[in-house]
Amino acid sequence: MFVGFSGSTGLSSSSSHYVLGWSFNINGGPKNLNLDKLPKLPTVNGSKKNHTSLIVGVSVCALVVIFWIVLIFYNVRKLKKVGVVEAWELDIGPHRFSYEELKKATKGFGDKELLGFGGFGRVYKGTLPNSNTQVAIKRVSQNSKQGLREFMSEVGSIGHLCHQNIVQLLGWCRRQGDLLLVYEFMPNGSLDRYLFDEPKAILSWEQRFKIIKGVALGLLYLHEEWEQTVVHRDIKAGNVLLDSEFNGRLSDFGLAKLYERSSNLATTTVVGTLGYLTLELTCTGKPTTSFDVFAFGALLLEVVCGRRPIDPKALPEELMLVDWVWEKWRSGAILEVVDSRLRVEFDEVEATLVLKLGLMCSNDAPESRPTMRHVVRCLEMKLVLEKEEIVMANSNEDGGKYEFEDFVQSYLTTSASVGDDGDIADVEDGLTPSFSVFNGDDGR
Repeated sequence: MFVGFSGSTGLSSSSSHYVLGWSFNINGGPKNLNLDKLPKLPTVNGSKKNHTSLIVGVSVCALVVIFWIVLIFYNVRKLKKVGVVEAWELDIGPHRFSYEELKKATKGFGDKELLGFGGFGRVYKGTLPNSNTQVAIKRVSQNSKQGLREFMSEVGSIGHLCHQNIVQLLGWCRRQGDLLLVYEFMPNGSLDRYLFDEPKAILSWEQRFKIIKGVALGLLYLHEEWEQTVVHRDIKAGNVLLDSEFNGRLSDFGLAKLYERSSNLATTTVVGTLGYLTLELTCTGKPTTSFDVFAFGALLLEVVCGRRPIDPKALPEELMLVDWVWEKWRSGAILEVVDSRLRVEFDEVEATLVLKLGLMCSNDAPESRPTMRHVVRCLEMKLVLEKEEIVMANSNEDGGKYEFEDFVQSYLTTSASVGDDGDIADVEDGLTPSFSVFNGDDGR
């Protein structure tokens, strides 16, 4: 007789067999087992271990999944900040900077690096980390409705321009709502800060004449020497910057228009600054090179006279600078308008030439204004202009004189408004088309 137990776990030991109690008797029936006194199955503890392992495994997997979700979300946001490259960006010459590079260059766009501000944003001084090159970074305001359009216009219009009398655009950056332009740094700031109110220094006549010639050469390049005709549309002292040697350079091309020389000009909105705007623009709405010549005429007069084109604080007969200079020329006392801060330390021949050119460029009739090539030739050769060459601007003799009120009103009837600084703004689309007022050493 054989008495025993047998069991099998198969090839793997994934199961266990236990004998918790037994009763056996050869003679008679076996004793009854008290089940309550039997030990508990040891498999209960093993089950707890299995549950713990399962919980740990599921938790680890969940953490891994969450980590990857966060990583993907971060990368998607980072890509959005970089911005998708659009078609217009592919045809731009200057280098595209990273936002972090420009942020580092300006020390986080700190107030200590702020050079100035205007209608479209702020300008900061920066130093590129890799080359230690000083630059001026124009940050277009996110509150400007026309920010991207102005940004595209400025990058597209001057991205390929290269002239010693034009501020060079070195690069740009676009990151979500941040639009930034990187320029050469002009250490002596803008021309207007040396002419009006309480200038930081008095420019000598030699410096003024050199600045005038430089701006004239820059305009000639824009009008005739580049592959397309470029109309700047915002020529004024605030947009002429001075390098370390006080050479005049044109800047701020946010309003510029480019067109092929053989093409017909499209009608556009009236933009610019009072005192530099032509009356025919309100009739045709077409910006031409003659528009820039007129504004350059106002610039010539203010550089020589040290006064703004329109000065509300002046005597009534001196309110409009061009009218005052004209009256002095007609009476034979044209040199009386020269900036008194120069005293007698100026070249009378050169000053007379510049004033006469200013009157010629300021002529109400666009066909009577000289081209920039003619202006440059006169300045370089110091030609003596004959009286018959100078046609009176805003003349009473032809019945075409405009008073200051008429001048302003003519623009107010073209759905435009006049800002506090004399800029013309388009009411319909919120355009405030001048980036001019700088309070610090702007150098943009």
